Amino acid sequence: MMDFQDTWALLHPAIAVVVVFPLLGIVLNRALLTRERRLAMKVGEKSKIPPIVGTEHVAIGRYLSMAVVGVTFLGLAYPIFSKFINKNLISEEPFRVLFIIALFILSITSFIFLFQAKTRIWRGIFATLTGMGLVLLGCQPEIYRRDHEWLVSHFYYGILAALLMIFSVATIQDIYQDRRNRWRNAHIIINSFALLLFIGQGITGARDLLEIPLHWQKPYIYQCDSVGKTCPQFK
Repeated sequence: MMDFQDTWALLHPAIAVVVVFPLLGIVLNRALLTRERRLAMKVGEKSKIPPIVGTEHVAIGRYLSMAVVGVTFLGLAYPIFSKFINKNLISEEPFRVLFIIALFILSITSFIFLFQAKTRIWRGIFATLTGMGLVLLGCQPEIYRRDHEWLVSHFYYGILAALLMIFSVATIQDIYQDRRNRWRNAHIIINSFALLLFIGQGITGARDLLEIPLHWQKPYIYQCDSVGKTCPQFK
């Protein structure tokens, strides 16, 4: 059986596969049905699509946003806290450890309050606090960002996708209040881009799983030469 550390490492991709991507498919389906119904009604046609698809799109979209941001926090928590423990940073840098814990609590709390906020200003405040928390956590030295290949970085795709989900939650009420459909069009464009990011997440996430060894394999694996594609031989 795997140790706790390796099991913890697998929680992030497991939740993404079991929860996030199925929700993504449902939300995309409801989005297409909602748009098809709206366009049919706009030209005066009677649509066979029930009006409830719009409500379902919003409701399941909220669950998707929760799952995406939640799995992002989980993906950040594992490398940060596992390295805190392995490198004994809890005793060496206690103030930074406390700061990171407080940052996690503040960011998650802000995200929860974002769903409860009714006015635009409070939605903006909680969305900003949540987004800032994600970015600050992502800037910690324990996070591997793949900066040398940032265009295909699972980290950057994930952070950007999470920020877009936060933005979607913060602006969903504005869509129904905007008669000129500016927010609706922005929502479509932003989430179409988010869909591309999710596809990239699936590809880069699978790649990264191949590159991450079990914790007891790391001392040997990290001696390998990734350029020459060779590893030291046992004597």
